[in-house]
Amino acid sequence: MDSMQPAFIRYHLKRQPDYPNDPMQIPQDTNMIEVRELSKRFPISQGLLTRSQTAINAVDKVSFTIKKGETLGLVGESGCGKSTLGKTLLRLIEPTSGQVVFEGTDITQLSTRTMRQKMQLIFQNPYAALNPRMLIKSILAEPLKIHQLCRTKAEQQQRLHELLDYVQLPKDTLDKYPHEFSGGQRQRICIARALAVKPKFIVCDEAVSALDVSIQTQLLSSRER
Repeated sequence: MDSMQPAFIRYHLKRQPDYPNDPMQIPQDTNMIEVRELSKRFPISQGLLTRSQTAINAVDKVSFTIKKGETLGLVGESGCGKSTLGKTLLRLIEPTSGQVVFEGTDITQLSTRTMRQKMQLIFQNPYAALNPRMLIKSILAEPLKIHQLCRTKAEQQQRLHELLDYVQLPKDTLDKYPHEFSGGQRQRICIARALAVKPKFIVCDEAVSALDVSIQTQLLSSRER
């Protein structure tokens, strides 16, 4: 293992193709994403009169690459900046400096809408990630509608059922609200939502920590359908 930064440990889990037509059988020398000197500083104002400012370096000049078909894991103590780094990669938090190059394009210079279908995030907290006023079918269908991925209602319904099957939830899940589910079930809904648009790159912020071991194994070992 190579040291990436004091708070982080880098390791790779390379997927090996199981059969000739495996979609993950991609040349391993092709970079999917390249992060260059990425930093995020949060300013803090101090004092009532002078209002002097300091800054917290949540992410400080982080650089790494992820090749197609490769997984990168970040390990560090609580509060070291793992979640902030993940959100900054997807520009849910705008970086202070640095570059995020995705498939050869610096996405820090693009509108977020142009990249959102290709890059998704599974949030750490499933309780805060789901709108409590929306039915699950509306939550899962929203990204499909935004990116116009389904031509008919029937096609959309079929896609929703595929997503529920993937995360092992019954079809009547669609007609319920988030508060009717446990933490683990909500997390599976968050996973289904992230996979709905068939992204090329996913940031998983402790995505399976709330799940049973058997379901963790199924989700981590399976390929995108």
